[in-house]
Amino acid sequence: MKTITFIGNGNMALSIAQGLKNDYTIEVVGRNEEKLASFEKQLGVSVKKYLLRDFDLTCKEIILCVKPANIVEVGKLLKGEAKVLYSVLAGTTLHSLEQNIPAGAYVRTMPNLAASVGASMTTLTGDIRFKVQAEELFSAIGTTRWLGSEKEIDIATALAGSGPAYLALIAEALADGAVKQGLKRDDAMAVMRGLFSGFGSLIQEVHPALLKDGVMSPGGTTAAGYGALEEKGVRGACIDAIEAAYNKAKELS
Repeated sequence: MKTITFIGNGNMALSIAQGLKNDYTIEVVGRNEEKLASFEKQLGVSVKKYLLRDFDLTCKEIILCVKPANIVEVGKLLKGEAKVLYSVLAGTTLHSLEQNIPAGAYVRTMPNLAASVGASMTTLTGDIRFKVQAEELFSAIGTTRWLGSEKEIDIATALAGSGPAYLALIAEALADGAVKQGLKRDDAMAVMRGLFSGFGSLIQEVHPALLKDGVMSPGGTTAAGYGALEEKGVRGACIDAIEAAYNKAKELS
């Protein structure tokens, strides 16, 4: 099997590694031996572990998963030049990657936490020579979409990268609403999970507006609930959330 090396051992690295572990030999690089051991235990397969200060990049295919603020410090500790560097760092430009970590090619990527169950929506941009290879690598953890510019991937980060948090808020709120009206918590959670599972399949085939119109009969329950959402400005809040996250990505860069 091909080898892929993670620099960083946090939640995103673990999620991606969970999706890749059956098809790739995993290496992981970090600062702390205990955290590296914990990463291996949570992953459930044997991995090659390296301390950051001892690691040589030479000829490695790297997925960079450190915090964006740590890229300069991490870069100073690394030796050699990677074959290709795939970065999942939000808002960190290709230029910043080139300035800090030597590699023959650079690709920015933005997976999300659904990578751990093989259902990430991963956007990519960067060195076009590695487009096919990048899509093949990240297709192992879900769906990919190559974008034409760094601006576009920053916008996509606000949508797909941060999106699971927004949807989690909505899921929790809908379940809470059902509990408020008298449904047992376990039942509300089960119904909510079934809702999201089915909706995830439907949205692949049907435009959101058509889905909405298909459910909303005149004067019915859906129309009443939908009206309440519009009155509270949920649509505008979602649009503003994407803008705020995109602005933060620009700020990080």
